[in-house]
Amino acid sequence: MKPEHLPAAPADTTQAWRRLHNIACQPYRQAGRWAWHWARGKLGRDPVFRGMLERGDLLPHARVVDIGCGQGLMASLLQACATMQAQGAWPAGWPRAASANAYTGIELMPKDVARAQAALAGLPLKPQFVCMDMCQAAVPACDVVVILDVLHYVDHAAQLGALDKVRAALAPRGRLLLRVGDAANQRGFAISQWVDHVVTVARGHRVPPTWGRTLPEWEALLRGLGFVVRSIPQSQGTPFANVLLVADLQGPA
Repeated sequence: MKPEHLPAAPADTTQAWRRLHNIACQPYRQAGRWAWHWARGKLGRDPVFRGMLERGDLLPHARVVDIGCGQGLMASLLQACATMQAQGAWPAGWPRAASANAYTGIELMPKDVARAQAALAGLPLKPQFVCMDMCQAAVPACDVVVILDVLHYVDHAAQLGALDKVRAALAPRGRLLLRVGDAANQRGFAISQWVDHVVTVARGHRVPPTWGRTLPEWEALLRGLGFVVRSIPQSQGTPFANVLLVADLQGPA
């Protein structure tokens, strides 16, 4: 029986997600208006975050590396998951709560790293942020690597180099969560890139060139590195061409 002072896990997952969203956004109030509004908008409107939790993509008790972490939304979301789990409020219809034993965020843009540190330095998770090009940064030993919408900013050779480092850092049976655009969907891919460019400029950053691949090319690249890959469409109800690749290493059980 749960202690009386702890709320029951809500059956309504939409209500649970709203609560989780509010907890994850709260630390950004102390990092300024931009950080606060960006956190609320990105976590609230981008389906990748809720989808990862509903499917159980993010493993429990994992050492997480977040490449292209921006202002650290994934770190704050993982801490929010731990908070709701401790309160006995994790939604009964979802898989086991994601949690992190360690979190390292790698981000090229100093402004984003500064926002992350200002907002999240006091979290119990104690997230670490590295301001460095992902192609140059070391990837620490880990169980889960998250790369959302950034790998296309480096050329194909650099993409392979970055993924090779990820492969070497992951523990046996580790997982890579990689969101990419499917260049075969020319219209959706072009719209995705245009929106990405607008957001990049709004965040005060320059817009680099991009190097896309088709979905089969991304899958073949990951399989060549030893991953078993499944793809999850991410563009339902939108004009985009995004796909989340859940790539698992094979190894000892």
